[in-house]
Amino acid sequence: MRPQARFVSMFAGVVLSTATMTQAIAADSVSPAITAAVADAGRPDADKQRDADRRPAEVITFAGIKVGDRVADFMPGGGYFTRIFSKIVGRRGKVYAVIPAESVKSNAKAADGMNALAADPNYSNTMVVITPVNKLEVPEPLDVFWTSLNYHDLHNKSFGPADMKAFNEAVFRALRPGGIYMIIDHVAEPGHGAKDTEAMHRIDRATVTTEVTAAGFQVLGESDLLKHEGDDHKGKVFDSNVRGKTDQFVMRFRKP
Repeated sequence: MRPQARFVSMFAGVVLSTATMTQAIAADSVSPAITAAVADAGRPDADKQRDADRRPAEVITFAGIKVGDRVADFMPGGGYFTRIFSKIVGRRGKVYAVIPAESVKSNAKAADGMNALAADPNYSNTMVVITPVNKLEVPEPLDVFWTSLNYHDLHNKSFGPADMKAFNEAVFRALRPGGIYMIIDHVAEPGHGAKDTEAMHRIDRATVTTEVTAAGFQVLGESDLLKHEGDDHKGKVFDSNVRGKTDQFVMRFRKP
């Protein structure tokens, strides 16, 4: 088989796998643990108001997070997913809110919100980890490393930009064999690579796949759960006419 034909065949396999997994989410009920976590009364109202756009129950089901897991929420922001993960994994699990040391260096209060969340008895299985992006370390092997709407930021000047090879290799080391690397981000125009990360906060899904697989990860598939046909991929994600309605890819990788 010619190299180009082999690539087409491999791509077709990924598309088929993705379609199968997406249909499984639609057909099967979300686990009781995930349903209860999303319904948690301790979640801020502002977070709950975003659920319709972010579809947390479905994307977490796609990731396969379950009771007892060790999960890293990288660049957790205000803890939207951190709180949900905490309730899903339960007392036997652990959630690490991983904050780049670079963020704390530029803003001394960058970790304050997550420190407060970790101190809340309702989320006592949560621990804040502050670590440089190029030398990322977590306290124990993980089942899932998750980052939502932040992978593109690592390409920006505020992070140096980051050494993406070093970062993804560090994620690979942090995961146990069979562990899952989940990436959700705003879609850029095909072929734009990382050139839109600074101005538009978008990244080409093909660039993400290339960078992540170079670290040794396998592609498990992509869900269209957060697809928005009305987004032409040309606007800034914070513009009022597109904010909350950006086309987003949901990609799942596996450490062999």
